[in-house]
Amino acid sequence: MKNLKTNLEKAYNKSAQERNSASIQAWKIEERSRFLSLLITEKKENLLEIGAGPGKDSRFFQENGLKVLCTDLSPEMVKLCRQKGLDARVMDFSELQIPEKSFDAVYAMNSLLQLPKKELPAVLQTVNAILKRDGLFFIGVYGGIDHEGIWEEDNCEPKRFFSFYDDEHLKRILGEVFDLLSFRQINTGESSRHLHFQSITLRKR
Repeated sequence: MKNLKTNLEKAYNKSAQERNSASIQAWKIEERSRFLSLLITEKKENLLEIGAGPGKDSRFFQENGLKVLCTDLSPEMVKLCRQKGLDARVMDFSELQIPEKSFDAVYAMNSLLQLPKKELPAVLQTVNAILKRDGLFFIGVYGGIDHEGIWEEDNCEPKRFFSFYDDEHLKRILGEVFDLLSFRQINTGESSRHLHFQSITLRKR
């Protein structure tokens, strides 16, 4: 597990500038905006982003009135977040050091899919503890197949570890901790024929 995290950190440190300059796909912008609309409707005030990358989504939420804290395993990504005026910390999402009941919402776009499957239940419990009453949790991951391990089609070096779930399996795991508000299957039109995107909104019980 230590080597897995070390390789992830190396991969994201190496690709930080490239990811910072890349454009955001239209479907990701739509999912992000959909979650923001729900946050505004429910008058949520603060948000924690897990696996913030260069901070593009966190900046979007901050510019739309939310108080944001973003975390990432990669120091280079956190540096880019801070350059955008964000409160950002180097933090492993499997070891979140965040006070209980401190956030109205948690946002995780393409981060939890790099968590070993045996660790996901504990992370879900941690997020549940971090959320305030009626808190909202957005998860965006690729899935539709069952897989755990190094993804040989990955174009990063070192190649990254991924956990993918079929839809029903993921719903069952999430439903053990949270109430499921929506589960959207999105065909992104990207190159991998194996995967679709799973856009999920959950609520603290």
